[in-house]
Amino acid sequence: MTNPMLALSAEVSAALAARRPVVALESTIIAHGMPWPENVDTARAVEAIVREAGATPATVAVIGGKIRVGLSDNELVGLASANDVLKLSRADLPYALVSRRTGATTIAATMICAALAGIRVFGTGGLGGVHRGAETSFDISADLTELARSNVIVVAGGAKALLDLPKTLEVLETYGVPVIGYRIDEFPAFWSRSSGLPVPIRLDSAADIADFVVARDALGLEGGVLVANAIPAGDEIPRAEILPVIDAAVREAADKGIRGKDVTPHILRAVFEKTGARSLKANIALVKSNVRLAAEIAVALAKTRTG
Repeated sequence: MTNPMLALSAEVSAALAARRPVVALESTIIAHGMPWPENVDTARAVEAIVREAGATPATVAVIGGKIRVGLSDNELVGLASANDVLKLSRADLPYALVSRRTGATTIAATMICAALAGIRVFGTGGLGGVHRGAETSFDISADLTELARSNVIVVAGGAKALLDLPKTLEVLETYGVPVIGYRIDEFPAFWSRSSGLPVPIRLDSAADIADFVVARDALGLEGGVLVANAIPAGDEIPRAEILPVIDAAVREAADKGIRGKDVTPHILRAVFEKTGARSLKANIALVKSNVRLAAEIAVALAKTRTG
């Protein structure tokens, strides 16, 4: 919390000092994941959900040469409406700081910033992972390696459905990252509740997840924890329905030579267009559900520290 690169809002600083529950929130969803004005509306709604659950929201972004942890409404609007916001992962974070460019943090970068600030819980949408064809492209998201490094609990709707999900789970297993299914036996696939893949661990309450993390800390085990939370049943797009749309979008990206960081935003836009914005509605419902659970876990974890 004394890192000179960090600028905590007064609200976040006070919550951390008092050991009250705080939930980190990424900003890539705002700047790159959703169109205007759904992005800023979702950002505001998500912060409200965290507060309603008894925790303090801490949206993270790089602004003016500082890592801002906890944004004002004006800063949220600025991120949501700007066209030149950098998409930041581990490799880009120092560049945005020294160049004083505005940057939105991905899951990996948000984990780094949350750990620096002393925030243990992070609610997001869908995890990055191993891309299809990674055996030749070597395209693997930094989200996975960051989960192996940063001591942060990440609540996500599984991994993005455009990925190679079996390989993503294999990499997480190799890195020793616990994958917990919240009240589910099957790993969710972002817009869909089902992937056909089992979750290694099932826990059915926020308190159980907090106890798991406390036990892991007591063992001195490093790195993060992935909590997989399935999209609410009424909001999902069934996997059999969405897969052909994803397959077509993946082929289109390959045909156009789109690579690296540009792949996921391109495919998400294509799926949005081909589903008549249904994917966006599902994404918003997913994010809201995840941050609600993240706040419940943060509250439960705070109780274990004060009980």
